[in-house]
Amino acid sequence: DLRRASAEGLMAIGFDGYAVGGLAVGEGQDIMFRVLEETLPHLPAEKPRYLMGVGKPADLLGAVQRGIDMFDCVLPTRSGRTSQAFTRRGTVNLRNARHAADPRPLDPDCACPCCRDYSRAYLHHLEKAKEMLGPILLTLHNLHYYQELMAGIREAIQKGELEGFAAAFEEEQASGDVAAL
Repeated sequence: DLRRASAEGLMAIGFDGYAVGGLAVGEGQDIMFRVLEETLPHLPAEKPRYLMGVGKPADLLGAVQRGIDMFDCVLPTRSGRTSQAFTRRGTVNLRNARHAADPRPLDPDCACPCCRDYSRAYLHHLEKAKEMLGPILLTLHNLHYYQELMAGIREAIQKGELEGFAAAFEEEQASGDVAAL
């Protein structure tokens, strides 16, 4: 009720776009999506709708499916700084010993410099040695991944294939990281 009243008050002022905040502060994805489903019908669909501080890949896709247009989040950079990488097959923690001798790229389908030029073993070594290059490479990779994800979402929307894109995304994420060598 408070979100509806807020939306009505903001629309009476007449902004060029609308932000939805107060989410991504510890509630689960199901609650966030439920709040969006209750809030977004009260905001004009023809104006940009911005979701503040939300950033896991599945959260972005789910929010777009519910009508969100824009996001901001520190997650891709923060995760890179803590040896976490987002890939098509889920999140990878480069601190794990299973990567110590793995010559494969982080994500074989990614064209970013991190995946193109460095192995999981080298990225693991950088983490263990506390070399700054590790967080830099993982941050670059994560930002590249997010750019590709959002480009894929935009293309799917333009083609009218968002639900198919979402199903393929969920299936690939659920498959999990590649098996250790």
